[in-house]
Amino acid sequence: MALEWNNLDKTTSYTQLRDTDTFISLSDDLTGERVESWKVPAGAGLMFHYGASMVTETDLTRLQALSDEQELIGKYKAVLNGERINTGEDRRVLHQLTRGQLGEDVIENGINLRSFYIEQNTRVRDFAEKVHSGTITGSIGKDFDTIVQIGIGGSDLGPRALYLALRQIHAPKMKAFFVSNVDPDDAADVISLINPETTLFILVSKSGTTQETLANRDLIITKMKSAGIPGYDPSGHIIAVTSKTSPLAGSSTVLDSFYIDDNIGGRYSSTSVVGGAVLSLALGPAVFDALLTGANEADRSAVEPDIRKNASLLDALIGVFNRNVLGLPVTAVLPYSQALSRFPAHLQQLDMESNGKSVNRRGEAVSYSTGPIVFGEPGTNGQHSFYQLLHQGTDVVPLQFIGFRQSQAGEDIETDGSTSQTKLNANLVAQIIAFARGSRNENPNKNFDGMRPSTLLSADRLDARVLGALLAHFENKVMFQGFCWNLNSFDQEGVQLGKILTRSVLDGSSDDGALRAFASILRIK
Repeated sequence: MALEWNNLDKTTSYTQLRDTDTFISLSDDLTGERVESWKVPAGAGLMFHYGASMVTETDLTRLQALSDEQELIGKYKAVLNGERINTGEDRRVLHQLTRGQLGEDVIENGINLRSFYIEQNTRVRDFAEKVHSGTITGSIGKDFDTIVQIGIGGSDLGPRALYLALRQIHAPKMKAFFVSNVDPDDAADVISLINPETTLFILVSKSGTTQETLANRDLIITKMKSAGIPGYDPSGHIIAVTSKTSPLAGSSTVLDSFYIDDNIGGRYSSTSVVGGAVLSLALGPAVFDALLTGANEADRSAVEPDIRKNASLLDALIGVFNRNVLGLPVTAVLPYSQALSRFPAHLQQLDMESNGKSVNRRGEAVSYSTGPIVFGEPGTNGQHSFYQLLHQGTDVVPLQFIGFRQSQAGEDIETDGSTSQTKLNANLVAQIIAFARGSRNENPNKNFDGMRPSTLLSADRLDARVLGALLAHFENKVMFQGFCWNLNSFDQEGVQLGKILTRSVLDGSSDDGALRAFASILRIK
């Protein structure tokens, strides 16, 4: 039977969900029993806790009905089987296939795409091992000890977040830096920290024509050449991660090329060679393999139709409840782990670029709210920054906490009766309860209303396998929400208009007076 792609507000279950007149009081109903029992495994030892959310048992029953009516699991299986789910670009959506096969064979132009992704991972593994052993060296014969990834958007945010999350627990084999912003100060800062003789650059651009990425490549090559190193050849210090049809594929200007395809969107590309090259070179191929294993575990768990047993599906539906029943437009991601310092930035792109849409898959305007604004910072830094608004501001913001029972470093000291990791986690659990219960005070300035809902993702320790599951959990959550809202979560036309106008500014073709005036302010001729 063919899948039906219906708008959220055309479903019977959504109407019933909106008609709910029973809401929990977190100050009264958040019991120890609820906290202990309202949890779901999310793969690789990750656990999703939702006791501090605002949903009731009745809401869960209605959310299950919504999942069934919108055929969320059927649509996920269609993704896994290689159907052309990306309607805007008429493409498949295959990031799950980069870490394991859960559906039918996906054949395109006579090529088994699972085999293709494995082949590219194998090529990256072999290349990384040759770099680490000194078999592959720089143009003047010195071993590589540093890598610099040059890319923007999904070519930077996800891989950078993953590298930063793992560099302490998995001892780096090479130093890694990232250049993304076309602002020349970004590249200049990295150049000041590296030795060109021992640095390998990873140029990431699926099209091979990304303006910011090529501008940074050219700037860096110019700087490297200006160093005047005898025998230095930039082409011996650059590899490309690109598509087979791009100008970079097999180019004489690079040492080697590794391939992705149009079925992998940029923000979903961290488990392709976009993330695999930098992580395998920096941390070792085994670390990237463990990341893929964890992601695949989360993907497998997401096939379960019972929302009480499917963490990413349940997380997605609670998000829909927050957005469309409670009317809450913002979500905060709050990892209590410094290693995840850039993970919220990755999730901003993942969520907001995917579900920041006001038309459905057929291009028709929707009459309900879709993707939320997403932001975040690690705890406890955020507590001393924006938590004031979260606690006492006029807007209620649902919170997604992430925490680990053990630190990565394994080195800690005890002061005032507890270790630093214990203090960190004490802050986390205290914040969950403070947001939920609030605190009554006759002084209005010290009164906390509470009723700020939250969820928690927890694990013993953040390693590559757990990180893979965490990454896939959020990817699948965003996917399920897009299906629920009847969006195409896999294109990003909103990014394109600015690019078009930028080109018209640079080539002087625009006749828009306001555009020219702003260009003049910044001395663009």
